[in-house]
Amino acid sequence: MELITTAHNGPSGVAAERLNEAECQSNFCEMHAPLERNAARVEAERCYFCFDAPCTEACPTGIDIPGFIRMIASGNAVGAAGLILEENIMGGTCARACPVETLCEGVCVRNHGDDRPVTIGLLQRFAVDDALEQGTRFFSRGERTGKTVGVVGAGPAGLSCAHRLSVLGHDVVVYEAKTKSGGLNEYGLAAYKMLNGFAQREAEFITSLGGIEIVHDTILGKDVSLEELQERHDALLLGIGLGGGNMLGIPGEEAEGVADAVAFIDDLRQTDKLSSVPVGRQVVVIGGGMTAIDAAVQARLLGAEEVTIAYRRGADAMKASIVEQEFAKIRGVAIRYWAQPSAVMIEEGRAVAVEFQAGADSAGGEKFVIPADMVLKAIGQGPQLERAGSAGSFEQVDGRLVVDETRQTSCPGIWAGGDCIAGGDDLTVSAVQDGKVAANNIHQALSL
Repeated sequence: MELITTAHNGPSGVAAERLNEAECQSNFCEMHAPLERNAARVEAERCYFCFDAPCTEACPTGIDIPGFIRMIASGNAVGAAGLILEENIMGGTCARACPVETLCEGVCVRNHGDDRPVTIGLLQRFAVDDALEQGTRFFSRGERTGKTVGVVGAGPAGLSCAHRLSVLGHDVVVYEAKTKSGGLNEYGLAAYKMLNGFAQREAEFITSLGGIEIVHDTILGKDVSLEELQERHDALLLGIGLGGGNMLGIPGEEAEGVADAVAFIDDLRQTDKLSSVPVGRQVVVIGGGMTAIDAAVQARLLGAEEVTIAYRRGADAMKASIVEQEFAKIRGVAIRYWAQPSAVMIEEGRAVAVEFQAGADSAGGEKFVIPADMVLKAIGQGPQLERAGSAGSFEQVDGRLVVDETRQTSCPGIWAGGDCIAGGDDLTVSAVQDGKVAANNIHQALSL
């Protein structure tokens, strides 16, 4: 697909309607087209069905990948979906958003020489989407235990935990700060990765089991306290994610035209009209993770003429994989490595450029300037523990909760998962695993 770009006579500064809505919709098509049924079977037959499958070992949720691919090859896509969802209830989202090139597909035994790996992500999506479209029910409520569990956060960790607890017979109340469920699946993924309201359809599928109540617009520490939740429930899971974007700590970052990349992505996810989201003509995105890639690519899709990702280290150090970096470059995004931001340059209160120093250190490198009427900060998010109220009672590392292998925190009766825990990799699939592991151990604790 050819990218539609804006003419070079557009207004300077951040502005909406750089492209008309039809052009934006054309640009924001799916990143990877789904497999048709015959294509899925042909691709599945490429799998060697390894006994000690490295792809399964690489999957944080431990999906039996050769098992589900064998089912697709034999024409049983619904059975394949059952295998996937048993281990990863968000198999649909993960099929779309997982960095498969560094996980399952990255270790596929076909991934050498002139060969290519089996497209595990696309096969997983084919199976799960097929089952959801048919309305297949894979799970049923367990016998009621009379126990209740409070889950804070309706993101991947929280929904995964709630679903498994419901299957095990517990009643669950999920307290979500925002109006919709899904966490970053709903608010933080690039719009071209999750089309047609899939995040909400998946959340509805997860909660359709019964025994799960979601209370939206309820902020921990404001609308309800941790102590209140401990009194209401027999156990708690905290899946509170992270807070606002980190600051660069450089002069000029408060200027007009400087924004948080997560908020930019959120605006795109929630709008009914893509062309209404303002974007600059010359955009600089500072950061090296998937948020930086998603923000930069979408700025181009909205009609920005020049988009540059500036990262303070080299390509191999970026959290975004080489495949993701190449995808951004194909979409017209330039990436400048070894670029340490030192100041946002301002004229009449607005950002007009960013000054950098070459090299990873803040001093000693050669200075250079990249023009920018829009600067997006994608350098991570800060901790959110203040929402927990009694944050000081938890053991923490860099503002994140310390948990053991069962995902239990240092506070008895409280477990945690997802981005709010220390040592995680900030992936949806890992958050799903956290919720699943926590649920199994909460069940064990409540069964004593």
